[in-house]
Parts: sequence; structure tokens; C-alpha cells
Amino acid sequence: MDDDKGFIQVFIEWIINYGGLYVLLLVVFAETGLFIGFFFPGDSLLFAAGIYVDDLAKEFFNVHWFIILIMVMLASILGNIIGYWFGQKAGPLLYERRDTWLFKKKHLIRAKKFYENYGKSTIFLAKFLPFLRTFAPIVAGIVKMDKPVFMFYNIVGSICWVSSMMLSGYYLESWVQLQWNYSLKDHIEVITIIIVLITTLPVLFKLFFHKKEEESSTS
Repeated sequence: MDDDKGFIQVFIEWIINYGGLYVLLLVVFAETGLFIGFFFPGDSLLFAAGIYVDDLAKEFFNVHWFIILIMVMLASILGNIIGYWFGQKAGPLLYERRDTWLFKKKHLIRAKKFYENYGKSTIFLAKFLPFLRTFAPIVAGIVKMDKPVFMFYNIVGSICWVSSMMLSGYYLESWVQLQWNYSLKDHIEVITIIIVLITTLPVLFKLFFHKKEEESSTS
């Protein structure tokens, strides 16, 4: 391991250089619909993939980089479909389950009402929020969100999420190279930390202050 590089940079570079496109697709697929995918660095990995997209395209039959972009979008769409399917299958069992200290049926009822009112924006915006992008499609399946509506916002959200992350990496790398003959590939660690902070802090802020508001309203 290069002593000058942090763990995050080494991990992402390993995925890009040794796992390549196939690991990238697997990570995006898992993070958008499988329980085990919630800890993957989706946003930062997509940004890094945009920086390395020309290399990925050369490894995959030397196609145009736009093909890689489409393939990653499809992985995101399919991940959400699997998540929805899993939730749909698990839903009836959960509704029939008795309440325990870990599980309360009232939370399912609340989730169903929430998705009836905000399901469209939830599926779309969850793509841009770590953790939520993994569980949003599963919950949508559990509460039986309308399939065509789910699919529309799944597709639109996937296109916007993947293109914004990867194209930002691609064009920023090209611009920095053109202006200063300088590569962002040596600073993936810092970029990753910045992206993680930008995407997670608003979620933590909302959760923290929402909890505070609930406590003050009940007191």
C-alpha cells in the first residue's frame, strides 16, 4: 500500500483499477436495493468513476465512455427494482407479524401514508442520499407503492444521480487537466470526504432537529 495514500483512496482506486467496471456495476446495484449495500461509498465511487471513465471504457472493448454511463444507470435502475420486489414479497409477512419491542405495525402504517403523500419525491431524492437510497425502494415495495409511478421516478432518479456524479468527475478532471495540467486522481481521498460530508450532513441535520422538534412538542 502507498503510504502517501489514505485507505479510502486506496479502496476506490482498487475498485477502479482491479475490479473495474464489473465491481462498479455491482456496487451501484447493491447500494440501490440490497440490504448489504448501504455501507458502500456510492457517490464518491461514481465521482471517481467519472474521473477514470476513459480507462474503464478502454478496458470494456474500448467503447465510448457514454456507454459506461448508461450501464451504470441501468445497474441503479435494476437495483431499485430488486429492492422493490424484495419489499413487495416481505410486505405481507410484516403486516401479519405481531408487534415486538423491535417491530411495530404502526410504523408500517405511517410509512404507507408517507409514501402515499411523498412517495414520488422520496424515490427520486433518495438516490442522492446515502443509506436512504438502499432502503427507499424496499419500503416502497413493502407499502405497495404504485409500480408505474415507482418505475418512473426510479428511472428519472437513476439517470439524474449517475449522470450528475459521473459527469461532474469527468468534466472537472478534464477542466483541471486543461487549465493546470493537474490530475484529480491523486486526491480521491479529499474529494471523497467532501462528497460524504455534503451528502450526509443534511440528512443528519434533518434527523437531529426533527427529533428535537418531536421531543419539544411532546413535552
